[in-house]
Amino acid sequence: MNRRNFLLAVTGVTLALAASVAAHNGDETIPGFDEAAASGVPVLVHVTAPWCEVCQAQKPIVAKLVGIGDFARMKKFDVDFDTQKEILQRYRVQMQSTMIIFKDGKEIDRQVGETDPAVIEAFLRKAL
Repeated sequence: MNRRNFLLAVTGVTLALAASVAAHNGDETIPGFDEAAASGVPVLVHVTAPWCEVCQAQKPIVAKLVGIGDFARMKKFDVDFDTQKEILQRYRVQMQSTMIIFKDGKEIDRQVGETDPAVIEAFLRKAL
């Protein structure tokens, strides 16, 4: 491939990605996400799969934290890795056991494969 064709291909891909991001003004594929993000509450999107051992280890840790104490206002949304592919693409998620936190409607951090309760708690605190 010559340099000109390469640059044209890269430009085309870049424009296509920019158009898909610009066309998206919300995330109605996760019911309640837009409302929670707009309200200013911290939001956690947790991508799991029923066959994932790491996900199964994360779930009780997250359940214990979210909704109580400092995390009482945090909203949690579960995304199934096997069936909700549109959401995975939108958020560039490549692995189950991914946690993404949002503050004021903007992604501030993500974490993959973590099962240490103290590390998960510190991660969630970033959204407060």
